[in-house]
Amino acid sequence: MTITEERPTYKYVGTRPVRHDGLDKVTGRARFAADMNLPGQLVGKVLRSPHPHARICSIDTSAAEAIAGVKAVITAADFPEINPSTRNYDLLVNLMARDKVFYVGHPVAAVAATSPAAAAEALAAIKVDYELLTPVLTIDDALNPDIPPLHDHTTTHDPDVQDPSNITSVTKLSNGDIEAGFAEADIVIEREFTTKPVHQGYIEPHGAVANTTEDGRTTIWCSSQGHFNVRSQTAAMLGWETTRIKVIPAEIGGGFGGKTVVYLEPLAVALSAKANRPVKIVMTREEVFVATGPTYGTKMKIKIGAKSDGTLVAGDAWMAYSGGAFDSSGGLLGAMTVFESYKFPNFEVASYNVCINEPRSAAYRAPGAPMSAFAVESIMDEISEQTGVDPFELRMLNAVDEGYPSTMGGVPRPRIGFNECIEAVRDHPNMSAELGPNQGRGIAAGYWFNIGESSSATVNLNEDGTATVVTGSPDIGGSRASMALMAAEELGIDPHDITPVVGDTEAVGFTDITEGSRATFATGMAVVDACRKMKDELQARAAKMMDVDIDDIDWVDGQAVHSPSDGAEAKDPLPLAKITRAAKKTGGPLTTTGSLEARGAGPSFGVHACDVEVDPETGVVTVLRYTASQDAGTAIHPSYVEGQIQGGAAQGIGWALNEEYMYSDGVLQNPSFLDYRVPVASDLPMIDAVIVEVPNPAHPYGVRGVGETAIVPPLAAVSNAIYAATGCRLRHLPMSPPVVLAALNENPT
Repeated sequence: MTITEERPTYKYVGTRPVRHDGLDKVTGRARFAADMNLPGQLVGKVLRSPHPHARICSIDTSAAEAIAGVKAVITAADFPEINPSTRNYDLLVNLMARDKVFYVGHPVAAVAATSPAAAAEALAAIKVDYELLTPVLTIDDALNPDIPPLHDHTTTHDPDVQDPSNITSVTKLSNGDIEAGFAEADIVIEREFTTKPVHQGYIEPHGAVANTTEDGRTTIWCSSQGHFNVRSQTAAMLGWETTRIKVIPAEIGGGFGGKTVVYLEPLAVALSAKANRPVKIVMTREEVFVATGPTYGTKMKIKIGAKSDGTLVAGDAWMAYSGGAFDSSGGLLGAMTVFESYKFPNFEVASYNVCINEPRSAAYRAPGAPMSAFAVESIMDEISEQTGVDPFELRMLNAVDEGYPSTMGGVPRPRIGFNECIEAVRDHPNMSAELGPNQGRGIAAGYWFNIGESSSATVNLNEDGTATVVTGSPDIGGSRASMALMAAEELGIDPHDITPVVGDTEAVGFTDITEGSRATFATGMAVVDACRKMKDELQARAAKMMDVDIDDIDWVDGQAVHSPSDGAEAKDPLPLAKITRAAKKTGGPLTTTGSLEARGAGPSFGVHACDVEVDPETGVVTVLRYTASQDAGTAIHPSYVEGQIQGGAAQGIGWALNEEYMYSDGVLQNPSFLDYRVPVASDLPMIDAVIVEVPNPAHPYGVRGVGETAIVPPLAAVSNAIYAATGCRLRHLPMSPPVVLAALNENPT
């Protein structure tokens, strides 16, 4: 279902054509990183630390190098030294341990051999002498100033934090008078919340193939959300110029933020250079879990004050985000989102990033925001209960709107569709469904700011009037189709007459990572820019072919239309194909480019409602109905917008009910999909996705990114529904059957 504010009528934008890469995907022809094989290719494997925290005293690789079939062995000694002040120092040290290992799974060495067996034998033959160190295992330990820091170079620039420490960075925000705000409140609720690290759960493991040749250049094939980032990170790790590296993007089998990080590519390149052979490294599922970034664990203390009519007057947030063994952006992102959905005239936020001996955290759909929303939306539910104000009305009463300043810098908001999202769920037929015994309904809202960044696009017209659109954004959610639809709308030709291509690092201009819900927004703007330049060129060519003034040519529905200003008789229109066939005679190939640093990424809001049933004997929570609205600005391809909403909701439900990294003394106990429980189809109802369209004024088609907002509300929506069903408030995730059952036993109804 789509709820649309008045906007222009489009011919192609908003339709649902079959995606251009769909046939290759369903037939298995699409090539992922693990599908790539080159002549003479070697098998690469990585030796990983068995300890959460230890000093590396020595590494002896001589026995491994002597094994038949082993062609290369590398350690940190094969890479340049890295100064702690170097940009992305943490990312580079995460690729290969230097003096210390910081988590179980931290790479220590890597080998390349002619067979998997020889590579495995070589790993077993490498001798590493470790001096075990006491690990930092919890957020509370990281916050304890008496516990030694993991790193000796951390500086927070905060006068309240000693340096170095396991607090790596601090974000503080404030507005108004917090004490006066709470004094004005009739109701003050203060609660503590915790969440565990959870993994993105993409189906395709990380994989990379590198072929380094005698001229010192290398080509990398990999699964990544940003192949230009792979190029720059690989160059930084090796101390190379980026011109020596070409990265070809493979298809990507899921990312959700987890494939914005480089893990294997520099190792594959170094092995390939040493062996003078191509090298392929593909992670096992266990390696994915123990060595790639889950999202942050958190501990939060949130205090909110409200008047008796439900009006919010003050908010105070203290939050700590664990970034694994290195600094992260979780605390900053949590601070940016915690109070952003509602009007808080008085607020203070203090948000901390801390280091613990776990894998370095990575983005996971709206990183940092689901946790802060879990806390705030849970308290909003309590305010609704204590004031008697309907939960939908409470949110509408306090919802931010156009012009209201943001918590980050006080910038006035542009046109947004938050209230429309609230109304869409409030008025949905699911809200009329009757609830039985042990059943409850919860609602929650969510926000993500979205980003723009750099994008490039090239449009080439073929002799027959078809087009090729080349961009640098890996397609992780249907963006090829979105690019084709916007190009079709601009050029006036059928979307399937357009071939959307994700170009390699030498085939298209620099493009930032597909992250932050930016691809359709920012890269789409580059495509539109290139298409509009193409239309200008087509009009010029048509004017030459017609021998008329260019000012008398318009581009309408895929053809040049002569509209003489002097009242003369109009000449017959020239279809696109006629112009392209004559290109050699009118100026040569028809090619245009667009590149930009996109501005004005409109914020996105979503509202979810969840109906659950709780089994009082087992604590099992069954999701009965789920409704999710989201402001997409303009849904370029509604099917894929709905898919993003449904996917985010499904992942959020899993996060709320079952998913968690389970550690014992720093060792992960559930590194497989058998033991790490993600939702499957039988765990979920049909998720009713409602697209709200309040166009973003900064985009030529009104686009707002949609990939991330949908994972923000589910944690609180599920928690609020469980409370409605049982009377038990659960503030610590996951709300698994043992946790729910324990709460029921403590608070029998």
